[in-house]
Amino acid sequence: MPKAKPLSAEQIRAAVNKTKSNRAAARYLGVSYIHYKKWAKNYDATEEGYENIFEQHKNQSGKGIPKFLNGGKKTPAIVDIIEGRIDPSHFDAAKIKDKLIAEGYLDECCSNCKFSERRVLDYKVPLIMNFKDGEKKNYKLDNVELLCYNCYFLQVGNIFSDRQIQGMEEHKTVYESKVDWKIDDYHLQRLKELGLEDDNELDLISRI
Repeated sequence: MPKAKPLSAEQIRAAVNKTKSNRAAARYLGVSYIHYKKWAKNYDATEEGYENIFEQHKNQSGKGIPKFLNGGKKTPAIVDIIEGRIDPSHFDAAKIKDKLIAEGYLDECCSNCKFSERRVLDYKVPLIMNFKDGEKKNYKLDNVELLCYNCYFLQVGNIFSDRQIQGMEEHKTVYESKVDWKIDDYHLQRLKELGLEDDNELDLISRI
């Protein structure tokens, strides 16, 4: 059995830049996790506070990695899907997209303008999968790309239906009619006891 080849710092750093965990980086490089770990620990981290690249790229909390990738549920056999050996319609399209990103096949940014800002609420980047040939079962890497909402609209077409856009843009006045506030006799007497007997003052209070 041939001995596994050494991994250079450039190879490991490139894998780290395209993945979200050490295990994903090892898969990206096509080597075992143990082999990757051995070499990743040999190179200095690119950020302060870490001993080496391996420690820097630890992601035990799973930040940015969809929950389904960490569980025991059935997940897409991504290589088979990319190479067309299995029908991708058996899997959820969103899960395929997430796994393509998590395993480093696609950068999590717009392929056109490089937009990659994350929403604070759920750490998601607003990206849409685009199939260049229009065939949504063709996940070959030269046929799929991620586009931000703006680039998708400019290059492909509308993201939302006319009805959805109408619902987002419709404006309805919250207060359609004036509320007629009236002060009853009891409260009117109390206000007078407080020295607020002027009709203008009472009228102002009734409008508050």
